[in-house]
Amino acid sequence: MSEIAIAVRRLPHGEGLPLPAYATQGAAGMDIVAAESLTLEPGSRHAVATGFAIAIPPGFEVQVRPRSGLALNHGVTCLNTPGTIDEDYRGEVKVILANLGDRPFEVLRGERIAQLVPAAVQRATLQEVEMLDETARGAGGFGSTGQ
Repeated sequence: MSEIAIAVRRLPHGEGLPLPAYATQGAAGMDIVAAESLTLEPGSRHAVATGFAIAIPPGFEVQVRPRSGLALNHGVTCLNTPGTIDEDYRGEVKVILANLGDRPFEVLRGERIAQLVPAAVQRATLQEVEMLDETARGAGGFGSTGQ
């Protein structure tokens, strides 16, 4: 398994919090914690501070993904999922949490709120054409391939 080095800078309000880390040897995502406490009302959303910033190497992104336990047990998930942190962003990593449940959810400072997954980026060049090649699916959109 290959690894990349990602520089991380702890921000003042992140003092005392764990930096992103893998919970197990086989984990794909690094758990990240909240650097603030707040109440997330049903139907609301908030960009939760994490207390750190990162420098991603060229050719990579870091994806922000929800934690399955929060989604299943509380209806709390990340919007814009997976969120992309671009290699040239140097601001604080924030997690857009949304409460899709029916009860207020307390986000507690130090609580795990999301995961970070580094991924290679494949760039593309678009080529404008008059016609696209034909496929069996064609222009069929949402739900066109069955239930």
